[in-house]
Amino acid sequence: MQDSENNKTRKKAAKVEPITDLKDIQTIKKLLKDKPRDYCLFVLGINTNLRASDLRRIKVGQVESATEGTELVLNEQKTKKERRITLNRAACEAIHTLLAASDLQSEDDLFTSQRGTLTVQSIHRLVKSWCREINLKGNYGSHTLRKTFGYHQRVQLNTSIAELMVMFNHSTQKQTLDYLCIQPSEIEEAYLKLCL
Repeated sequence: MQDSENNKTRKKAAKVEPITDLKDIQTIKKLLKDKPRDYCLFVLGINTNLRASDLRRIKVGQVESATEGTELVLNEQKTKKERRITLNRAACEAIHTLLAASDLQSEDDLFTSQRGTLTVQSIHRLVKSWCREINLKGNYGSHTLRKTFGYHQRVQLNTSIAELMVMFNHSTQKQTLDYLCIQPSEIEEAYLKLCL
């Protein structure tokens, strides 16, 4: 019984957060500006909501001629479902900056290291190190990129929960609300707004 309680505690502790402050996002982008691969990984991650396991499988040929509005089509590794992601200007610029600074070929993975394709674990360590380097307090990792996308879609653009459910391939609104790490504050705000 105690083992299952410990597992639940570990799972809760392992939950990563989105980067909620736009200044922190800009600071990380400045930090990575001279590292085209890392910059592209960060920008593409926060602008597409792809999991690290899917970001790492993008081939150069899928994005080498991408322009704003280009659709990136891939099958999610986790769900096996087809995903269609529309690339925005920031994502395309980051991709082209990376390609201009490298000798990657169409058949190559977009995100590589000296040992080959980046792993999910190495992406997790990179995100954690970027957040640590700018003194962000909290728990951050590879899933932070995806959560940051969702958080800012909701908070900055007021994207509906129904739309976000589709974007994330979630099956319930509760799953999406929990995922975005904003539900408690929204509920508290709703209580405070109504004063009959």
